[in-house]
Amino acid sequence: MDESQRHYAAYVLFNQAMADHLQIHSTDLQCVALLDLESGPVSTGEIARLTGLTPGSATRLVDRLEKAGLVARHPDPADRRRALVALAPKARERIGAAWDLPGKAFAEVLERYSEAELTVIADYLHRAADVGRAQAERLAGRS
Repeated sequence: MDESQRHYAAYVLFNQAMADHLQIHSTDLQCVALLDLESGPVSTGEIARLTGLTPGSATRLVDRLEKAGLVARHPDPADRRRALVALAPKARERIGAAWDLPGKAFAEVLERYSEAELTVIADYLHRAADVGRAQAERLAGRS
């Protein structure tokens, strides 16, 4: 548990340093990172769910990201009243360039592990993320 807490604290520091480097808010960076993992555009409601923000806060976040040129809104083909949000192509380039050196450093750490060990690490990270989301919802009074 101690090492897990140290890892979390170090990653929070890294995330803030990366956000500062990119001159964006750390919440904005987290949203951009989560959007990068999605297979396609998502609704603002889905962004609220992914980030744990209220729908109003998620809308303000998307407004800020759009103004910064990091996301683009697209009409929802299934519902013209809604817009879907996706990373802007230049955002992928900008974030990707900033991630180049850190990504290589993290990859070097992972190269030291066997496939079986990586499977265990991935399983732990997945389960820990599930617990973190569930506890965040509990603390926010949503479950």
